[in-house]
Amino acid sequence: MKPHITSLLTLLALSCLVILTPAAATADRLDEAEVFIEINDTDGDAGLQIFLDSEGWDRMQLLDTDGNVLLTLGASGGVGQQGLTEGFFESAEPSFDVQSLDEFLALFPEGTYRFRGRTTDNVPLRGKAELTHALPAAPILVSPADGDDDVDPDNTVLEWIGSPDPPGSEIVGYQVIVETEEPRLLEFVVDVGPEVTSVTVPPEFMEAGNEYKYEVLAIEDSGNKTISEAEFETADED
Repeated sequence: MKPHITSLLTLLALSCLVILTPAAATADRLDEAEVFIEINDTDGDAGLQIFLDSEGWDRMQLLDTDGNVLLTLGASGGVGQQGLTEGFFESAEPSFDVQSLDEFLALFPEGTYRFRGRTTDNVPLRGKAELTHALPAAPILVSPADGDDDVDPDNTVLEWIGSPDPPGSEIVGYQVIVETEEPRLLEFVVDVGPEVTSVTVPPEFMEAGNEYKYEVLAIEDSGNKTISEAEFETADED
């Protein structure tokens, strides 16, 4: 074969390679991509939670470990032009009386879940998240006990017994949430390390003679969470 013909064929082959693989070469990565399990031990249910964050996008899909599409999101009109960034989604959480934990886990096997989408500039977006079945045991709430009605609003200390590390994994922290609906919905939220087993609620957040709910979430290294919750009332003013 003549040298100039060989060079021409080589050039054509390289051109085809560039044409066939532009998406892989130009795809942007999601800034954040998470898929994890949240169990409410008090209510007896579980759900799948999904979080993603990126530059403005107008199309997004989530694929399971076998490549099946689990979620498809799209934006149009003004929102499509402006683009979406963050997205947080929760599945329904039927009671374990309706759907057992084993049945739930069978729907969402361990492995790599992939995100694919496109930006408003038509650039492909890609991301992935690892889902595990390393589930934390529920924190044991010590104080206030569920139903306590004389908690000091000036010295509200929440205490719990920490969760043991799941086999092959570890607890990386706790999230504490205190919520009241009176006089309007208010929340106090704090994240602490795995060695912490008590939190003092700022007295500025608390009111005498009011009802509160609090939750302590054990957070496993993969992001899986297990919640324990209780309700209490603060003592009336003297």
